[in-house]
Amino acid sequence: MKKIFEYFWIAVKGEEKDFTSGSLERALFLLSIPVVLEMSMEALFAIFDAFFVSRLGNEEYLATIGLTETSLFVVMSLALGISMAATAMVSRRIGEGKHKEAGDAAFQSLLITLFFSAVIGVAGYYYAPDLLRLLGGSEELVAQGTPYTRIMLTFNITLMLLFAINGIFRGAGDAAIAMRTLIIANGINIILDPCLIFGLGPFPELGFKGAAIATCIGRGIGVLYQIYHLVNGKAIITLAWSNVKVIWSTIWKLLQVTGGSAGQHLITSSSWILMITIVATFGSKMLAAYTISFRIIAFTILPSWGVAMAAATLVGQNLGAGQPDRAEQTVWKASYYNMLLLLGISIIFIIFAHPVMKIFTQDPEVIRNGVLALRIIFTGYVFYAYEMVIGQAFNGAGDTYTPTFMNVIAFWLIQLPLAYYLAHYTPLESTGIFVAIAVSSTILAGMAVFIFKKGKWKNVEI
Repeated sequence: MKKIFEYFWIAVKGEEKDFTSGSLERALFLLSIPVVLEMSMEALFAIFDAFFVSRLGNEEYLATIGLTETSLFVVMSLALGISMAATAMVSRRIGEGKHKEAGDAAFQSLLITLFFSAVIGVAGYYYAPDLLRLLGGSEELVAQGTPYTRIMLTFNITLMLLFAINGIFRGAGDAAIAMRTLIIANGINIILDPCLIFGLGPFPELGFKGAAIATCIGRGIGVLYQIYHLVNGKAIITLAWSNVKVIWSTIWKLLQVTGGSAGQHLITSSSWILMITIVATFGSKMLAAYTISFRIIAFTILPSWGVAMAAATLVGQNLGAGQPDRAEQTVWKASYYNMLLLLGISIIFIIFAHPVMKIFTQDPEVIRNGVLALRIIFTGYVFYAYEMVIGQAFNGAGDTYTPTFMNVIAFWLIQLPLAYYLAHYTPLESTGIFVAIAVSSTILAGMAVFIFKKGKWKNVEI
């Protein structure tokens, strides 16, 4: 136990950066912990944001947040795509010992980020109300919600840079800086939210749009913190004047990796949205049960995503160091530990699904459906543990199109049609939706293992 606390402290401080030698278990632990804490802060940010806005007592505001988040799916997918591309290329160069080239790759990823964020920002400023109408918002919602949506989209650069630079640091094996960035950004946002919404102390009362301003300020300060560490020369990866140049060949490679990675997130997000339309046909209580259960699942698998992201960095660095066998060994170890982790979580939530649902609602029908959802979906997530790690391993190797291909099959060709069929043409009805999710997760894991064993990912050049 003492050694675990010692490793935890090392992970938080980010004392180790080279993971091409030594214990793989230690490397996975040191890289996973900062990512888990980073993602936990992002989850807490969303909860606090909705909480403070709900205090305004206007349902149109909460609906606007929901619609804006839907529109930000594209922005988020692009940001995650660039982040993964940066992680893959930087980790490869770090593994090769080419720190100057790692800095070059980092700067090119920033140029790509600035370009896309500028295009989105201009479009968001002028077309925010039209976007809310397109997503089904009423004229009253458009009138009240446009300032919030306009601010979030116009200043998307804070979100895009936050993700891109964190991808750079993770690729360099410095996940601790990425973690501290999110703690700073979301901590400031949580503090500023009530101050700007309600006008506490010396702050002006800005109402609903104060939530958007608080978010952008928090993320903006987080970006400044990242830039400081990129240029101060103390981190393993440093941006110097010699890196400030356009390298079109690197940009093209980054865009190729970005396209596949962004596609993965778009496929997942769009299938989630379409799945909601199937769930909605069974009424608002089923929709509430589905929403609550998925929020629970999303939060509980954060540690698993930490393991998966750690595996991506280790794969990139070890491939760069000319150690493909060590990279493969990393993935199998990470997958096994991830399976044990999700198995433990699944058992807990299968047993205690009912009291957990009662924390969020007292409606008997919502509880009953939510319990069913948790118990069925978690059975498939034990197998999904392998896909989480292997999918990120492909990404870390620079092969982002294989996971995209697998997601198309699992989510669009299997999960959605199967959910619709089981829900509307079998006695399972709404339960069929949860069965389809578990089945598609299991099939996706099987595909991932089969393709990974072929080993083509070891020869991807980036």
